[in-house]
Amino acid sequence: MHRDHHYALALHWTGNRGTGTADYNAYGRDHELTAAGKPMLLGSADKTFRGDAARWNPEEMLVAALASCHMLSFLHVAVLNNIVVTGYTDEATGTMQTGADGSGRFTDVVLRPTVTVRADTAPDLEALHHEAHRLCFIANSVNFPVRTEATTIAN
Repeated sequence: MHRDHHYALALHWTGNRGTGTADYNAYGRDHELTAAGKPMLLGSADKTFRGDAARWNPEEMLVAALASCHMLSFLHVAVLNNIVVTGYTDEATGTMQTGADGSGRFTDVVLRPTVTVRADTAPDLEALHHEAHRLCFIANSVNFPVRTEATTIAN
């Protein structure tokens, strides 16, 4: 059965420095993202694009969404396969190329999860990562490769 799931948020641009977008250097890229019942997320452009490096940029949020989705899918698959995960970290990276006209696109994201599993339930987890990738809503929604370079620690 197919079900639709809807997500709502509000974005508020806070970068008007008094003259709006009078010229490229006149405005800030800062904005606030809110959703009901959640803390505010402070966003901006990447520092390269005149943004505030102390705030989350959309490119980082995309890589974070892929890493988070993979982790959640992996934990689900682990439970289904009686694998006891006791720790999970990821050092994800993404590559974006920009064109001369200012356009850009991601060319890939690499997830580097380190998964700690209980030693008595520690099979080769490569198949589980493949299944987690297949199930990940976000990975299924992007048009660039998302690769996984996983490390397993049996504890």
